[in-house]
Amino acid sequence: MMAGTPPDNFILPITKYSGAATDDEFSRLHVLKSNNQISWLRTILRNATTCHGDFVFNADRLIRLVIEEALNFLPTHDKTVITPKGVPYEGKAFNKGNCGVSLVRSGEAMEKSLRECCRSIRIGKMLIRHDDDDSCRPPKVIYVRLPPDIAERNVLLMYPLMNTGGTIHQSIKELKKNNVKEDRIIICTLFVTPDSLRHVFAEFPTVRILTTEVNEDCALHFGERYFGTDN
Repeated sequence: MMAGTPPDNFILPITKYSGAATDDEFSRLHVLKSNNQISWLRTILRNATTCHGDFVFNADRLIRLVIEEALNFLPTHDKTVITPKGVPYEGKAFNKGNCGVSLVRSGEAMEKSLRECCRSIRIGKMLIRHDDDDSCRPPKVIYVRLPPDIAERNVLLMYPLMNTGGTIHQSIKELKKNNVKEDRIIICTLFVTPDSLRHVFAEFPTVRILTTEVNEDCALHFGERYFGTDN
């Protein structure tokens, strides 16, 4: 286990899934340990009567919790600093070579929290769109802007929802096309469905997925509500 990587202890209990599943099937899934605060934030975001301002405020809070947890999966090294009293302190520092990639448009809602945690981190973008005329076709990559040295980086892939997993699936293929190692991809999301997990893990078993909830009823229209274009 590389330095800074926590143990796999955030696995959602199998009873939460609607279909049959095994520990091995979702061994790279990490679900934030639920508490009253997280449940409260999810309830606000799922409430159809939540106003735009409250939605954005509480979405940012939940996103921040996910991003903070995702940082625990990035590699670190030992570092000694000297305190103001002149005493050595044995601590940790992140290794160089991390970046974020947001999936336009809803993934951009997660950029703010990442920048608040890591001011100088580089963030790339992808635009992946489904064919409106044929929903059976895989989504198409429309636009890609990535750091030129992304193959040497750990990637926090940001997208709030995984309903079918098609968009994330296509984005991982694009990252691998740019020589990003699969096990260096950490998907940061808020809501996922069991089917989307199976879709992604079936082809990319070594990516990590960090989320707050696995539920058949995915919180769709997140991007429209966050950016105020749902009316």
